[in-house]
Amino acid sequence: MGKLNALFFRLAEGALVLMLSAMVVMVFGNVVLRYGFNTGLDFSEELSRFLFIWITFLGAIIAMRENAHLGLDTLIRVLPRAGKKFCFGLSNLLMLGCCSLMFYGTWRQHHINATTMSAVTGLPMIWVYGVGYLTSLAMGALIAGNLFKLATGRITDKDLIQVHDSEDDALVHVPEPTK
Repeated sequence: MGKLNALFFRLAEGALVLMLSAMVVMVFGNVVLRYGFNTGLDFSEELSRFLFIWITFLGAIIAMRENAHLGLDTLIRVLPRAGKKFCFGLSNLLMLGCCSLMFYGTWRQHHINATTMSAVTGLPMIWVYGVGYLTSLAMGALIAGNLFKLATGRITDKDLIQVHDSEDDALVHVPEPTK
């Protein structure tokens, strides 16, 4: 299962690189065409917007895996282990509920998005907004894994605090001064 998980995230990161590269090429190419030749590619602006949506959602999945989302841990850090576990479980259950709502909302809008075509490319809008399926399922799986670790007692104190500051990471790597 770990290899499948690693493969998924490697593919997601690769897709992000490809989408961002395509977006840069399309936007830059359109700028050059507009200012240099007084023309442009009609589909470039629309596809760039669609890619931006996918980049945002895929990036959110990766950020969740790395606990890179914004959070407030002032209270959590001072709680005893039992309080940390309770807050961890509660926050993960709430996030799982949000993932369920995202999946349900995407599913409820599926028919509308599948039959609505984009203005320029004629692409069914489900290809744009269908990213809600992927995001809710991937984040839901990560959250379910967290809850499983909590339920089986395999969660560490470090895992209980789902926020880590870049300053905290920097302090870990600062060498001690010599006397």
